[in-house]
Amino acid sequence: MALIPVDATEVATIVTTLEMRERPRPRPMPPASLSLVAWVQPDPAKYRTLFARVGAPWLWFSRLVMSDDMLTAIIHDPAVSVFAVVDRAGIEVGLLELDHRQAGECEIAYFGLIPELAGQGHGRWLMAQALMRAWTASVERVWVHTCTLDHPSALNFYRRQGFTAIGRAIETFVDPRALGLLPEDAAPQIPRIRPVD
Repeated sequence: MALIPVDATEVATIVTTLEMRERPRPRPMPPASLSLVAWVQPDPAKYRTLFARVGAPWLWFSRLVMSDDMLTAIIHDPAVSVFAVVDRAGIEVGLLELDHRQAGECEIAYFGLIPELAGQGHGRWLMAQALMRAWTASVERVWVHTCTLDHPSALNFYRRQGFTAIGRAIETFVDPRALGLLPEDAAPQIPRIRPVD
């Protein structure tokens, strides 16, 4: 057993890929005080604002570094569906993105709620919404990935929803806080290691 050094400017995480190969049996829709609003061809700036609001606690940054053209090509693709989760006051409090670009598959590309909603059952409601939309007639596989930077309950949540873990990988990347992509106080549970001068 060996430890693999990670540069002080980087973050390392273990990414787990999970899949579902059969449409789940219908379950009663969990009650929720939230609603899902389809964003058809969303404005990249508006998308990034919600992406950062939902993802900053987990160091989501990939869509923040993409060019407008690259991001627009994804979120305006007819095979990609973007939804905002909205509370009763009309405030956007979550993000769901489904990617059907691969024939026969749907990736739950982004799935998240602001941390203030954790532990209230809203995740089950959002997953029911996601699976209802993911399993179109041509889909044979729905998949998602999570990592050790995500909420501590994320992996077990996906397994309880019927996903099976099929693979694991280690990912390293420059800490987005060091790059100024996310604020210094984002993800305080993930220590920022500063290089020694």
